[in-house]
Amino acid sequence: MSATEKVIKRFGDFTITVVLGDITEQETEAIVNAANNHLWMGGGVAGAIKRKGGVEIEQEAMSQGPIEPGAAVTTSAGRLRAKYCIHAAVMGQDLTTTAELIVRATKSALLEAKRLKVESIAFPALGTGVGGFPFSACARLMIGAVMSHSRANDYPKEVRFVLFDQSAYEAFVQVLLASPEKQ
Repeated sequence: MSATEKVIKRFGDFTITVVLGDITEQETEAIVNAANNHLWMGGGVAGAIKRKGGVEIEQEAMSQGPIEPGAAVTTSAGRLRAKYCIHAAVMGQDLTTTAELIVRATKSALLEAKRLKVESIAFPALGTGVGGFPFSACARLMIGAVMSHSRANDYPKEVRFVLFDQSAYEAFVQVLLASPEKQ
Protein backbone atom coordinates (compact mmCIF):
# COMPACT_ATOMS: atom_id res chain seq x y z
CA MET A 1 0.00 0.00 0.00
CA SER A 2 1.34 3.41 -0.96
CA ALA A 3 1.01 5.87 1.90
CA THR A 4 1.34 8.72 -0.60
CA GLU A 5 -1.62 7.72 -2.80
CA LYS A 6 -4.09 10.59 -2.40
CA VAL A 7 -6.52 12.90 -4.15
CA ILE A 8 -7.08 16.50 -3.02
CA LYS A 9 -10.02 18.71 -3.94
CA ARG A 10 -10.23 22.33 -2.82
CA PHE A 11 -13.47 24.26 -2.35
CA GLY A 12 -12.34 27.83 -1.72
CA ASP A 13 -10.51 27.76 1.63
CA PHE A 14 -11.83 24.29 2.47
CA THR A 15 -10.13 21.04 1.40
CA ILE A 16 -11.19 17.41 1.21
CA THR A 17 -8.41 14.86 0.83
CA VAL A 18 -8.79 11.13 0.24
CA VAL A 19 -5.76 9.08 1.29
CA LEU A 20 -4.91 5.40 1.01
CA GLY A 21 -3.20 4.75 4.32
CA ASP A 22 -3.33 4.22 8.06
CA ILE A 23 -5.43 6.69 10.06
CA THR A 24 -3.20 6.21 13.11
CA GLU A 25 -0.28 7.70 11.15
CA GLN A 26 -2.03 10.92 10.14
CA GLU A 27 -0.63 14.28 11.17
CA THR A 28 -4.04 15.92 11.50
CA GLU A 29 -5.12 17.68 14.69
CA ALA A 30 -7.86 15.10 15.22
CA ILE A 31 -8.69 11.61 14.05
CA VAL A 32 -12.11 9.99 14.19
CA ASN A 33 -12.74 6.60 15.72
CA ALA A 34 -15.63 4.58 14.26
CA ALA A 35 -17.15 3.85 17.67
CA ASN A 36 -20.02 1.95 19.20
CA ASN A 37 -22.22 3.87 21.63
CA HIS A 38 -20.57 2.32 24.73
CA LEU A 39 -17.19 3.50 23.38
CA TRP A 40 -15.28 0.26 23.98
CA MET A 41 -12.58 -0.21 21.39
CA GLY A 42 -12.41 -3.72 19.92
CA GLY A 43 -11.26 -4.42 16.37
CA GLY A 44 -10.98 -2.52 13.11
CA VAL A 45 -10.19 1.20 13.28
CA ALA A 46 -10.93 1.35 17.03
CA GLY A 47 -8.58 -1.56 17.74
CA ALA A 48 -5.81 0.01 15.64
CA ILE A 49 -6.20 3.34 17.46
CA LYS A 50 -6.11 1.63 20.87
CA ARG A 51 -3.08 -0.53 19.97
CA LYS A 52 -1.03 2.36 18.63
CA GLY A 53 -2.32 5.22 20.79
CA GLY A 54 -2.69 3.39 24.08
CA VAL A 55 -5.43 1.93 26.25
CA GLU A 56 -5.86 5.33 27.93
CA ILE A 57 -7.82 6.48 24.85
CA GLU A 58 -10.40 3.75 25.44
CA GLN A 59 -10.50 4.41 29.21
CA GLU A 60 -11.04 8.13 28.64
CA ALA A 61 -13.75 7.45 26.05
CA MET A 62 -15.62 4.86 28.13
CA SER A 63 -15.71 7.26 31.08
CA GLN A 64 -17.90 9.52 28.90
CA GLY A 65 -20.30 6.80 27.76
CA PRO A 66 -22.60 5.38 26.93
CA ILE A 67 -23.78 7.94 24.37
CA GLU A 68 -26.59 7.95 21.84
CA PRO A 69 -25.81 6.31 18.49
CA GLY A 70 -24.95 9.15 16.12
CA ALA A 71 -23.34 11.27 18.87
CA ALA A 72 -19.61 11.94 19.36
CA VAL A 73 -17.23 12.64 22.25
CA THR A 74 -13.59 13.75 22.30
CA THR A 75 -10.61 12.33 24.13
CA SER A 76 -6.88 12.82 23.94
CA ALA A 77 -5.11 10.84 21.21
CA GLY A 78 -2.64 9.14 23.55
CA ARG A 79 0.62 8.34 21.76
CA LEU A 80 -0.75 9.16 18.29
CA ARG A 81 0.44 12.15 16.25
CA ALA A 82 -3.01 13.75 16.47
CA LYS A 83 -3.98 15.88 19.47
CA TYR A 84 -7.57 14.59 19.72
CA CYS A 85 -9.49 11.41 19.05
CA ILE A 86 -13.16 12.06 18.28
CA HIS A 87 -15.26 8.97 18.91
CA ALA A 88 -18.26 8.98 16.55
CA ALA A 89 -20.85 6.39 17.59
CA VAL A 90 -21.87 4.99 14.24
CA MET A 91 -23.58 1.98 15.85
CA GLY A 92 -25.15 0.69 19.03
CA GLN A 93 -24.38 -2.55 20.85
CA ASP A 94 -25.93 -4.57 18.01
CA LEU A 95 -22.94 -3.44 15.88
CA THR A 96 -25.13 -2.54 12.91
CA THR A 97 -25.41 0.85 11.29
CA THR A 98 -27.70 2.77 8.95
CA ALA A 99 -27.36 5.64 6.51
CA GLU A 100 -28.93 7.94 9.11
CA LEU A 101 -26.39 6.93 11.78
CA ILE A 102 -23.47 7.43 9.40
CA VAL A 103 -24.65 10.97 8.58
CA ARG A 104 -25.40 11.82 12.23
CA ALA A 105 -22.05 10.45 13.45
CA THR A 106 -20.18 12.36 10.72
CA LYS A 107 -21.98 15.61 11.59
CA SER A 108 -21.42 15.07 15.33
CA ALA A 109 -17.67 14.56 14.78
CA LEU A 110 -17.52 17.71 12.63
CA LEU A 111 -19.32 19.69 15.35
CA GLU A 112 -16.76 18.44 17.89
CA ALA A 113 -13.99 19.61 15.53
CA LYS A 114 -15.68 23.00 15.23
CA ARG A 115 -16.06 23.27 19.03
CA LEU A 116 -12.34 22.52 19.44
CA LYS A 117 -11.38 24.81 16.51
CA VAL A 118 -9.58 21.90 14.88
CA GLU A 119 -8.06 22.86 11.52
CA SER A 120 -7.68 19.27 10.20
CA ILE A 121 -9.47 16.02 10.90
CA ALA A 122 -9.08 12.48 9.55
CA PHE A 123 -12.08 10.16 9.15
CA PRO A 124 -12.24 6.45 8.39
CA ALA A 125 -15.13 5.07 6.32
CA LEU A 126 -17.67 4.98 9.15
CA GLY A 127 -19.78 1.85 9.44
CA THR A 128 -18.06 -0.12 6.67
CA GLY A 129 -16.12 -2.53 8.88
CA VAL A 130 -18.12 -4.56 11.37
CA GLY A 131 -21.19 -2.46 10.42
CA GLY A 132 -20.98 -3.87 6.88
CA PHE A 133 -22.12 -0.70 5.08
CA PRO A 134 -21.09 -0.49 1.37
CA PHE A 135 -18.11 1.78 0.62
CA SER A 136 -19.73 3.77 -2.20
CA ALA A 137 -22.88 4.53 -0.20
CA CYS A 138 -20.77 5.50 2.82
CA ALA A 139 -18.64 7.81 0.65
CA ARG A 140 -21.73 9.61 -0.71
CA LEU A 141 -23.20 10.05 2.78
CA MET A 142 -20.00 11.20 4.48
CA ILE A 143 -18.79 13.53 1.71
CA GLY A 144 -22.31 15.00 1.49
CA ALA A 145 -22.36 15.63 5.26
CA VAL A 146 -18.89 17.21 5.11
CA MET A 147 -19.85 19.49 2.22
CA SER A 148 -23.00 20.58 4.03
CA HIS A 149 -21.04 21.31 7.22
CA SER A 150 -18.34 23.25 5.36
CA ARG A 151 -20.90 25.64 3.84
CA ALA A 152 -21.94 26.90 7.28
CA ASN A 153 -18.81 26.47 9.43
CA ASP A 154 -15.21 27.67 9.47
CA TYR A 155 -13.79 24.55 11.17
CA PRO A 156 -12.34 22.20 10.21
CA LYS A 157 -10.46 23.60 7.21
CA GLU A 158 -9.37 20.17 5.95
CA VAL A 159 -11.26 16.90 6.12
CA ARG A 160 -9.18 13.89 5.24
CA PHE A 161 -10.73 10.51 4.52
CA VAL A 162 -8.12 7.87 5.30
CA LEU A 163 -8.92 4.48 3.85
CA PHE A 164 -6.95 1.34 4.58
CA ASP A 165 -8.65 -0.68 1.83
CA GLN A 166 -8.06 -0.04 -1.90
CA SER A 167 -11.76 -0.54 -2.72
CA ALA A 168 -12.80 2.00 -0.08
CA TYR A 169 -10.18 4.44 -1.36
CA GLU A 170 -11.44 4.12 -4.92
CA ALA A 171 -15.08 4.59 -3.85
CA PHE A 172 -14.26 7.79 -1.92
CA VAL A 173 -12.12 9.16 -4.77
CA GLN A 174 -14.92 8.55 -7.27
CA VAL A 175 -17.50 10.35 -5.09
CA LEU A 176 -15.13 13.23 -4.31
CA LEU A 177 -14.22 13.84 -7.95
CA ALA A 178 -17.94 13.86 -8.87
CA SER A 179 -18.76 16.38 -6.09
CA PRO A 180 -19.90 19.78 -7.35
CA GLU A 181 -18.03 22.88 -6.31
CA LYS A 182 -19.20 24.36 -3.01
CA GLN A 183 -22.05 26.85 -3.44
